[in-house]
Amino acid sequence: MKEARYFYVPNAAMETALPAEEAIHATRVLRLKEGDELFLMDGEGYFYRAEVALATPKKCLYTIKETLRQELAWRGKIYLAIAPTKDMGRIEWMTEKGTEIGFDEITFLDCKFSERKTLRTDRIEKIVISAVKQSRKGWKPVVNSMTPFHSFIEKHSNNGRKYICHCYQEIPRADFFTAITQEESSPTGEDITVLVGPEGDFSIDEVRFALEHGFESVTLGNSRLRTETAGLSAVMMSQLARRM
Repeated sequence: MKEARYFYVPNAAMETALPAEEAIHATRVLRLKEGDELFLMDGEGYFYRAEVALATPKKCLYTIKETLRQELAWRGKIYLAIAPTKDMGRIEWMTEKGTEIGFDEITFLDCKFSERKTLRTDRIEKIVISAVKQSRKGWKPVVNSMTPFHSFIEKHSNNGRKYICHCYQEIPRADFFTAITQEESSPTGEDITVLVGPEGDFSIDEVRFALEHGFESVTLGNSRLRTETAGLSAVMMSQLARRM
């Protein structure tokens, strides 16, 4: 039996052709031809079993044979806001693995101690799409560009349960996993927003600003984690708490 081939096609039900990059991969790399089966993912909760109608070196037309509604794999939404590392390879790795594990949205924060102030969201988008296909996710995470810390906090002051991870001993911190698994304080269907700072941590003023806007002070454990490890740990804990 041939391995199922998956392609990311936004608005797949309304289209008849693979996007240019996907078409080249289908016809030049996989050498698909008329009549071959393929699966389309629209990133909005649907897969489509389709058949190649026309294959040329630069174009791949398809006909949809079956619509496959995907089931949600976790309750509520999981939002990660994280300050990117100076070495983009590390944050790209974290984004890829976080997508495979599963989250709904990622925002990159510009904080006081951030070592990186810019990044290419188009490259992050490609990494996310590749990970969505690899892990067969029904929904593609939303990728947001760099956002000033204070702007993010003010914009998300009313969204579900919100947590900021930090290392300041003088500010009381709850255990993040305990907080999101105690149903009486955090219902299992409620959205989770979790903030992870740069390797120099958030500034203490940033932490206090977040707390003033309804964020809860938490720790990810006793170990001092790198930024990308902390981000991945937060996503994994959120998944364990919210998975169906």
